Amino acid sequence: MTDHTTNTPNEGISMHRVIERIGIHNISLLVALVGLLVIFGVLRGDVFFSTRNLLNIGMGVAILGVLAISQTGVIVSGGLDISVGSIVGLTTVATAMTIQATDMAGLGLLAGIVIGGLAGLVNGLLITYGRINAVIVTLGTMAIFRGVAFILSNGQSISIFNDSFRWIGTGRILGLPAPIWVLIAVAIGFYTFMHKSIVGRNYYAIGGNPIVARLSGLKIPNYRVAIYVVSGVMAGVGGILLAARTGSGQPISGSDGLELEAITAAFLGGCAMQGGRGTVVGALLGVAIIGVLNNGMILTAVPTFYQMLAKGTLLILAVFLAEYRLNKN
Repeated sequence: MTDHTTNTPNEGISMHRVIERIGIHNISLLVALVGLLVIFGVLRGDVFFSTRNLLNIGMGVAILGVLAISQTGVIVSGGLDISVGSIVGLTTVATAMTIQATDMAGLGLLAGIVIGGLAGLVNGLLITYGRINAVIVTLGTMAIFRGVAFILSNGQSISIFNDSFRWIGTGRILGLPAPIWVLIAVAIGFYTFMHKSIVGRNYYAIGGNPIVARLSGLKIPNYRVAIYVVSGVMAGVGGILLAARTGSGQPISGSDGLELEAITAAFLGGCAMQGGRGTVVGALLGVAIIGVLNNGMILTAVPTFYQMLAKGTLLILAVFLAEYRLNKN
């Protein structure tokens, strides 16, 4: 007697709904992530899967995750912010100088948020009302903000000795480092904003078809300025986390290259150059891939210049795949 088992129509529909809800692109990212875990697990499984190393990966991607999520919002609306790494460096300096002068952690936090927001406001105003391409503006302000950070700090690292502030970068809550909890909070907040609120959905509309969005009555200039301010504020949060983790304000060290990784993670997550596409979940998966890749290459002693080659290749591949999917659809 043979037993023939077949999938019922309901099971097929259910599986289809699960795949549709997760998204084919996100599933492919999960497969890639699992592949990297297997590769580095085989090469350095004794160290790679240790609790300490996994927490190090989480700490390493916390700042990048905050930037990649906000970068996703910018790209979805049809823009791009190359200056976020420099804003992070600038806000570490502003935060460190404020705490050094007042010894008040709260004022240091405020300084980082305000300076980041102001930097984002400069980008938003130049792009929106100066009618200059976002790439050109943020490429220019990337150099300007980095220069200002060097001038304020005289090119030197500024130490932070306030224990309350440094706890933000080194403390733990329920066994997890505080920066990881910050990333979780930012991810939940952005997901709710981008996918559940009317304003967030309007960003998709502006990036997907700005002409229709304008004809429907959306005040596009206000939206565009606001999204760059938000990007600046999130870079300020990243700067605060970096300053708290390193115990110093650093005009470049630690923040150099963050913009490349944040943009790469956003495109890996499914963002399209034209705007209108991209998700917070996809950005987080992109961040996880970059974090695992960075950590794995360090553990396997891959030379620095090969790491740079891998990151640049990953960015080009991410943009290629995003454009290929868009053209195919």
